[in-house]
Amino acid sequence: MNSRSLVKDTLNFASPARVPRQLWYLPWALDRFPTELVAIQRQFPDDIVGSPPFLRKSPQIFGDQYQVGTFIDEWGCRFFNVQQGVIGEVKEPLLQTYADLDRLRLPIEFLNIDTTQVNAFCRSKDRFVLSGTAVNPFERIQYIRRTENLYIDLMESRQDVVALLDKVHQFNLKIFDIWVNTDIDAITWNDDWGSQRALLISPGLWRQVFKPIYKDYIDLAHSRGKYAFMHSDGYIADIIPDLIELGLDALNSQLFCMDIEDLGRKFGGKLTFWGEIDRQHLLPYATTRQIDEAVQRVRSALYHDGGVIAQCEFGAGARPENVWQMFKSWESGS
Repeated sequence: MNSRSLVKDTLNFASPARVPRQLWYLPWALDRFPTELVAIQRQFPDDIVGSPPFLRKSPQIFGDQYQVGTFIDEWGCRFFNVQQGVIGEVKEPLLQTYADLDRLRLPIEFLNIDTTQVNAFCRSKDRFVLSGTAVNPFERIQYIRRTENLYIDLMESRQDVVALLDKVHQFNLKIFDIWVNTDIDAITWNDDWGSQRALLISPGLWRQVFKPIYKDYIDLAHSRGKYAFMHSDGYIADIIPDLIELGLDALNSQLFCMDIEDLGRKFGGKLTFWGEIDRQHLLPYATTRQIDEAVQRVRSALYHDGGVIAQCEFGAGARPENVWQMFKSWESGS
């Protein structure tokens, strides 16, 4: 069985031959542990890959987002970074006032995708392929307005923030409409919704403002026979029932910020948990035995003839031997 079939069996709860896997890593890991990273990738190759964006024209950026200093992204948002190998923060809003909304430049280069190259890439792989352009509506409007300003805008129910979000959303739909008509297997997007112990906004406000946006993404994917994958950091248990209702296929989340056993009781067999093993405490500090116990805990709670992908992020502070052990534990227990 090839990797693509393995992942599909997992998503369909069809008793895959083993738990599929995927490693995420930051440049921090590549800078500090290049030999160990390559060894992990060779021993435990990914079953899931992202397509390159294959843009015919590169978008306008300034600097390197993973280097200390200033980075200006494709939208014009300015990031300030104080630690090499990770991403910085936006300290200045791109839109000081909504009067400037009409002048917001959309990175239209993301709409000029060479789909012939995308399809050739998909044909060249026996792995499950995700879309190759980053979409993040909530995070994007935070970058545009800066987080503190945006929260005030949302709480005051300002109509101009709705207009901003709709402008970003309609642009994202155009991007996804191109990708779902290629040979990829799934579209994917990222939005960090949780703090350590709660949602960043109320569940009611999330359902009112953002749930319809995700419905559009998921419906578009399914209308073209594609799967829908989403990532969110933090505690997000309150909105997982909504994501299941919308038909989300796979969710990448920080499981160890939540009650994993409760997630299993409520949602096991209804959604594929696309990782992750805890990168805050376990990957940097755990013993080999603790890594094995963590993997077994996730397996016992969430595996239902599928529904689990072995995934973690090799990021700042993680020990390469713990990343290795995580994949070894999943493999030996499959």
